[in-house]
Amino acid sequence: MLCALLGRGGATANIQPPFYCDYGSHLSLGEKVFFNFNCVVLDVCPVTIGDFSQLGPGVQLLTPLHPLDAEQRRREEYGRPIEIGADVWVGGGAIILPGVRIGARTVIGAGSVVTRDLPEGVLAVGNPCRVVRRLDAPR
Repeated sequence: MLCALLGRGGATANIQPPFYCDYGSHLSLGEKVFFNFNCVVLDVCPVTIGDFSQLGPGVQLLTPLHPLDAEQRRREEYGRPIEIGADVWVGGGAIILPGVRIGARTVIGAGSVVTRDLPEGVLAVGNPCRVVRRLDAPR
């Protein structure tokens, strides 16, 4: 079923139900991507997730955007893609907003709201999500 639903990567994905998505066809998964329980992917635009990435329970990947002007908002919806690199770990309850790119091997803390791009190999936490430190740096 996943292979029919997803744009790419359903054969090796591990997705714990319940799982919610708008289209599925705009979702492209690398090898062995893991979604824990209760994840939401609003894939109005492409969502790409790299090999071996893991998403904790209740993670939301949101590509839709709406105009700030109320009259325009009644007529329009648009979006921006989300890209998540390989070996990324997104903690439970995190929200990834439209247009965000997350570099490979980055760890996002639980409950974070990711509003901007994050480089590879960092620990990032908070609302808004900020880089705390490089993961290859000594502690």
